[in-house]
Amino acid sequence: MAKREALRELQTRLAQRLQAVMAEQPGESWLAVECAGLGLIFPLQGAGEIFTAAGLLAVPHTRPWFLGVANLRGGLHGVVDLAAFLGLRSHALARDAIGEQARLLAFNPASGSHCAVLVDRLAGLRNTSQLTRLPDPAEPRPAFAGARYRDGDGRVWQEIDLSRLAQQEQFLGIAA
Repeated sequence: MAKREALRELQTRLAQRLQAVMAEQPGESWLAVECAGLGLIFPLQGAGEIFTAAGLLAVPHTRPWFLGVANLRGGLHGVVDLAAFLGLRSHALARDAIGEQARLLAFNPASGSHCAVLVDRLAGLRNTSQLTRLPDPAEPRPAFAGARYRDGDGRVWQEIDLSRLAQQEQFLGIAA
């Protein structure tokens, strides 16, 4: 019960901060997370609700990065270990090794995808005034990989477009 209340408080604080940021500084805003030590940012319009990483039910004969399904506010969502899917971990994180800070980030319902990604840790909100866009790399990237940014502390953040990720054939192909 205490974990649920803490999560609600976190969601309320994030919503309040988001409203304040959007009122003060118009421009693009992102939800920042960490996956296997890599900083990732998701455009806020593509992100949905944030949930604790509990209640996952395994689905047999699926890819190692597909953790299973979870009931999120009454809706059944497929859950992907994002770090494993991106190749940042050699194999999917064992369910019993999911850290206390791990969260499920549901896709925005407007995307039509009943998906959520497991991230290792939330890192707050970012906006255009806090980040400097880096030059695009010469090598090809997946369609869901957006721009890269650097913050004031020198940390690099990779943008991930969840709506484009949800359309990727590899992401949709969960059968092993």
